[in-house]
Amino acid sequence: MANTYVKIATVTVGAGGAASIDFSSIPATYTDLVLKLSARGTTTSGARDSLFATLNFNSTSTTYTVKVVRASGGTPSASSTGGPTGGYVDASNFTASSFSSTEIYVPNYASSNAKSFSIDSVTEQNATGWDTIMGLEAALWNGTAAINQITLTLDYGNFAQHSSASLYGISKS
Repeated sequence: MANTYVKIATVTVGAGGAASIDFSSIPATYTDLVLKLSARGTTTSGARDSLFATLNFNSTSTTYTVKVVRASGGTPSASSTGGPTGGYVDASNFTASSFSSTEIYVPNYASSNAKSFSIDSVTEQNATGWDTIMGLEAALWNGTAAINQITLTLDYGNFAQHSSASLYGISKS
């Protein structure tokens, strides 16, 4: 059976940036969700900014388990965390006009079980002095409600103008 992607919504950040990118009122009519993000942050405090994807933001069930594998400058590493996660975003002191790429895949998002999801992200840097980073994350959110909201935020700065995120529902046809 073929999978069919249906665009649910797209958010493009305007002038002045944005503290968050939010998808709300996500319908429970698909099998899986895919979020594709092209982003740049406004921070100048480091080589990159951490991206956080929070599911059902107002939910009382906020426990996450995350396993991360990443490589920076050719050096691989692995870690675990217990908070919302989402990959990495280019900082404003990265190569001008470069944007990171992230994909978040959430299978079976409307089930009454805990939700697993994966995150694949890479920053883009063509100048010396800062390493690019590639990350692959496997995550589990212990919430049992259908995912109806995804909120993206950054650790240090805001999303820069022209950052864009699209949310797709996937159904089998």
